[in-house]
Amino acid sequence: MKVRTDLALEERESFDGSGVEIHGVEVEESCDEERDVRLTRVKIVSERGAREMGKSRGTYLTLEAPGLASPDEDYHREVSEMIADLLRELTGTAESVLVAGLGNRDVTPDALGPQAVSNLMITRHLIREYGREMMGMDGCCVVSGIVPGVMAQTGMETSEILQGIIEETRPDLLIVIDALAARSTRRLGRTVQITDTGIQPGSGVGNHRGSLTKESLGIPVIAIGVPTVVEAAAIVYDAQGNCEKMPPHLNGMFVTPKNIDEMIKQLSFTLSEALNMVFSETKKA
Repeated sequence: MKVRTDLALEERESFDGSGVEIHGVEVEESCDEERDVRLTRVKIVSERGAREMGKSRGTYLTLEAPGLASPDEDYHREVSEMIADLLRELTGTAESVLVAGLGNRDVTPDALGPQAVSNLMITRHLIREYGREMMGMDGCCVVSGIVPGVMAQTGMETSEILQGIIEETRPDLLIVIDALAARSTRRLGRTVQITDTGIQPGSGVGNHRGSLTKESLGIPVIAIGVPTVVEAAAIVYDAQGNCEKMPPHLNGMFVTPKNIDEMIKQLSFTLSEALNMVFSETKKA
């Protein structure tokens, strides 16, 4: 029985202890002891590595910050700054960006994306209406946002909705924010993954939807995610470390923290603040 995870870091960890190096997978780790933050860079540079990892080729940046579980605003601000720095590595010089908050606003563990978009500084309509100089936005990135919902609400694939918006508005870059599934309970709400490979919505919970990638949409796609659920089987694995003893009925059952409402609220602000730093504050200088 394989426990699902959206985190490339956890896929890499599943090979530890076997003494097997994964061909085409590069891993670099760094730790900020003062801030109690650990950064892991996983780069999948070959097709063989992609097959071994079960992930697309590209860069996966994983920030582990245990303090995100607390309501410390100063700590969250520091993490926002770190996320902003990582995003700048991947976004390049995009002049316009579309931010999509994936997930179901009515299901709390899945509401991270929609809530993050609601906190964004949206500028596209202002710049189009009044111009950059009038709004004091010289050099500011043009930001638009969308919460496309889920198929049960719209009857449409997220990829279909975003493809239509991209064709009409022509952004340089798409950023998608989504809740993820983790394999380890200690990473719930405490880990942020950023990747330049795009995303396949719902894959972590076995509900695969159309992929959101540069190949499918025609523009670069950066995915930002935070794990908010684990399979019940993962809890058993954490306790006994043996997949073979897991009851089959646990496969497909997902668990989320009891304080998920507050967690989503805090994390959505942390992510949106990082995006505002990248596309608004820093662009004005």
